Amino acid sequence: MQAPPPLDPAIAELDRQRFERHGYLIVRQLAPASLLEAMEAVTDAHLAPLLGPAEFEADVAYPGAPADRLAPGGQTPRRLLHALSRDSSFRAWALSLPVARRLEILLGGPVALAQGHHNCVMTKYPGFSSETAWHQDIRYWSFDRPELISVWLALGAERPENGGLRVLPGSHAQAFDRGRLDAALFLRPELEDNQALLASAVDLELQRGDVLFFHSRLFHAAGRNETGSVKRSVVFTYHRQDNLPIPGTRSDVYPSLPLA
Repeated sequence: MQAPPPLDPAIAELDRQRFERHGYLIVRQLAPASLLEAMEAVTDAHLAPLLGPAEFEADVAYPGAPADRLAPGGQTPRRLLHALSRDSSFRAWALSLPVARRLEILLGGPVALAQGHHNCVMTKYPGFSSETAWHQDIRYWSFDRPELISVWLALGAERPENGGLRVLPGSHAQAFDRGRLDAALFLRPELEDNQALLASAVDLELQRGDVLFFHSRLFHAAGRNETGSVKRSVVFTYHRQDNLPIPGTRSDVYPSLPLA
C-alpha cells in the first residue's frame, strides 16, 4: 500500500483536541478502496458458511438476543474473532500508516495493536441482533493505564436504523461512582445522574470506508438492526507501547504488535 502524505500539523492538532474533549474522532474515507474490497470479500466468505472462531448473539444474553444457541436465531454470529489471522488484508489495514499516524497523535507516542481485544469483524444481523447497553470497553481490559483506543472501520453505512453506535461525548474524562453502574458495569438508566448524562447521547453515522477512533473509557451503546441487511465493521484496539498489559490477565495472553 502506497504511503499516504504526512498529516497537516494544524489538522492533526485539531483532531487531537477534538479527541481529548469528546473521546472520539471520525475520519472520513480513510480506508483504501482495495483493502475495503478485500476485507469485504473475506468477511462474506467467512460468514457463509461460518468459519470460526466466532461469538454468537446467544452468547452475550443482551436484550433481543436468542436465549441460547439452540433457540430460533441461536446461530446468529455477533463477531468473527481473530481477524488478523483470517487474511493479509486485515493485517495490512490494522498495521497501516494512516492508522498508526493518527493513533500516535491521539495517544502521544509509539503505539501497538492489542491482539487479545476486539481484533474482529463485528456483525449485526437483521432479526436476531441484540441491543447493547451503555458501557466502557476498558471494563474488559487490564493495562497499566486505562488509555486505549479502538479503531472501528465501517464496511457499509452505519446509522441508528441498522444498529449504529451511539456515544456520550466527554464521558471518557469523567469519574463514575460504582453505584452508577449495574452488576455487569452498564450504566443504570433509572438513576437521575445518569439520565442527565444520557440526554447528551449522539448517534454516529458512518459511510463505507469511514473510521471511528474512540477512547476505551468512552461510554457507548448500540441498538438492534431493524433493516434487511447485515451491518459489518472491522475493529482493532491499540495502546501506547509503554502502556503494558498487567501480567496474568486476559490482556496479557497474546503479544501486542508494534506499529512502525
